[in-house]
Amino acid sequence: MSQPSRRSFISTTGKVALAGSSGIFAANNTNDMGAGSFFIHHVFFWLKNPSSAEDKAKLVEGLKKLSKVKTIKSFHIGQHAGTTRPVIEKSYAVSWMLTFDSLETEEEYQKDPIHLNFIKENEALWEKVVVYDSVPVA
Repeated sequence: MSQPSRRSFISTTGKVALAGSSGIFAANNTNDMGAGSFFIHHVFFWLKNPSSAEDKAKLVEGLKKLSKVKTIKSFHIGQHAGTTRPVIEKSYAVSWMLTFDSLETEEEYQKDPIHLNFIKENEALWEKVVVYDSVPVA
């Protein structure tokens, strides 16, 4: 049995690595969720007192409590990332992104006593709220 040359070994190894990584990229780029089986609810808050660290902290603490709603699949509490491209909205104070299994579970969230209590306890903090709801493209 002959030993492969260094050149053929490197060539073969590179092809195998490329084929393997292509499979990984394809797997990660596959959307196997059907329309309506996934729901994103993204909320942006503008504070009445945008320079108040205390008001921002209170809102964030309220969102952490709100994250206990059972129908929430995942959540993210964020703020502007400091990016500066012209298309980026950066005037909001806090963002709240949630994922749900379906429109129905998001609707349950809207009626949940924890959500209703969050609004009652924190609505005095914000001047404006904008919501973007999204489902997969069919």
